[in-house]
Amino acid sequence: MINLFGIAEDSIVDGPGIRTVFFAQGCPHHCKGCHNPESWPFEGGTAMDEEQLVEIARSNPLSRKVTFSGGEPFAQAEGFAKLAELLRPYHYEIASFTGYTFEYLMEHGTEAQKKLLSSIDVLIDGPFIMEEKSLELYFKGSRNQRVLDVKKSLAEGKAVEITAGGWVGEY
Repeated sequence: MINLFGIAEDSIVDGPGIRTVFFAQGCPHHCKGCHNPESWPFEGGTAMDEEQLVEIARSNPLSRKVTFSGGEPFAQAEGFAKLAELLRPYHYEIASFTGYTFEYLMEHGTEAQKKLLSSIDVLIDGPFIMEEKSLELYFKGSRNQRVLDVKKSLAEGKAVEITAGGWVGEY
């Protein structure tokens, strides 16, 4: 089960292309200037099973792209990892936002967080920092955040950024 703050279908702002976005309920980061502060409490939300969410994603014939956002998806890593694994046979491109950094997740992450990390394609990492905010960035809110190629990052054992326009240019 995943406790969701909400679902956005046909999103074009949470990654390139038309995407289904699952917003986690609950976030420990509480970033100043967060665009979803209502998602911070871990209480509330709507509990949904992962199979239900796969059917919601699959109901859109125009999209094979999913984004996990929040709240903090890595605070519900077990459920989101299961969702990613269930989407994989349908060839979805899966991205996730997180307030954690890749390095933090690799060094201090739980087994479930590491499993979620290995189950996604793209990670937008780092907390939103109001002083670093820019409206000129693709799919991230502040300059400290990175868009990472997860498979390459895991293979190289270090964060590998997708070069400017790379993620966007592929779609």
